[in-house]
Amino acid sequence: MKKILISGVSIAGPALAFWLRQAGFAVTLVEKAPHLRAGGYPIDIRGTALDAVRRMGILPRLRDLHISTRRLTFLDADGTEVASLDPNVVIGGIDGEDLEIRRGDLIHALYDLVRDDADVRFGDTVETLAQHGDGVDVTFRSGREETYDLVIGADGLHSNTRGLVLGDEAQFHRYLGYSFAGFTMPNDFGLSREGVTWTTPGKGAALYAVLDSEEVHGFLVFARPEAPIEAFRNPEAQRDLITRTFDGDGWEVPRLVQAMREADDLFFDVVSQIHLPRWSAGRVALVGDAAYAPSFLTGQGTSLALVGAYVLGHALATIPDHEAAFAAYENRLRDFVERNQAMVGEGQATLFPATAEALEERNAALRQLSSAPQRTPRPEHSALTLPDFPVRVG
Repeated sequence: MKKILISGVSIAGPALAFWLRQAGFAVTLVEKAPHLRAGGYPIDIRGTALDAVRRMGILPRLRDLHISTRRLTFLDADGTEVASLDPNVVIGGIDGEDLEIRRGDLIHALYDLVRDDADVRFGDTVETLAQHGDGVDVTFRSGREETYDLVIGADGLHSNTRGLVLGDEAQFHRYLGYSFAGFTMPNDFGLSREGVTWTTPGKGAALYAVLDSEEVHGFLVFARPEAPIEAFRNPEAQRDLITRTFDGDGWEVPRLVQAMREADDLFFDVVSQIHLPRWSAGRVALVGDAAYAPSFLTGQGTSLALVGAYVLGHALATIPDHEAAFAAYENRLRDFVERNQAMVGEGQATLFPATAEALEERNAALRQLSSAPQRTPRPEHSALTLPDFPVRVG
């Protein structure tokens, strides 16, 4: 029985742990946060990823958690409506098939699959990795030391595991020219099951109401030629940067800025992708955003994590040699990943244009979409067929 350590208990980590347990591996999951994250903004599961969760046996549970956003409304700088659309028309989804659920609900559903079968440790993280012929010696921040046959980094865009084995993030990080802040605030807007987006050249603000919640998710997005490195780990610097950026803007932006300053759940980051020449090094491999983050502009981060976990689990379950298994995982998945990452250069990234000319083009396109009710799925979402898993699930 191979001992495998997975760093990260979000989406890719628990999903991979499930498949590895089906294949008989001994799995340890470690998460630096003290507990599972609850709530969170809505995420989407589409195409091939739906097949992955169906094979896990949790599709009925996720269907029950589907929040079914009914409308997206786009506003111009003075708050005038540009278009009001079915969300599936914008993202290329299929109503009744694709899933939209709270991120925290998905994390809990995945965690419930492995909580009794894997060793799960919260409030700790990997400090050092030392590979040798017989395994990987791991030192944790808690001081614990253990040896594993393999280590998998499922620890997100700013992966600690990736840094330990492949080096500085900057060489793999493709900044897409935007930064954003997300937070929750009281739903004093009368919104229900809908999103409202305000845009001016280089800046955008959005309110997203999940079901009939008393809170809404607020987002502030802005273009910036260089990533604001000075604000990465300084919440006050983040709040000040956003306040300066949106000073004097109209619509409900002042209320969003004030709510951002008072929020205790502010999340600030850059809009970026990760591009690696390889997804493994020796006995260590990466999965999900740690290996191939597509950015939220594609709407495919969660789906890539779920599909990647399945493909990596399948490779390790069917190929005894870990290096050959890691190579098979990458060979099967890389084209699917690259096709989904490339979506950022198409319609998705134009939701927040940086220039007045590009904004007018976007608005014209949205007005045309409003008269086109058809829901055509994007081929990228289903561009991979999953192989049969060799072990009977359950």
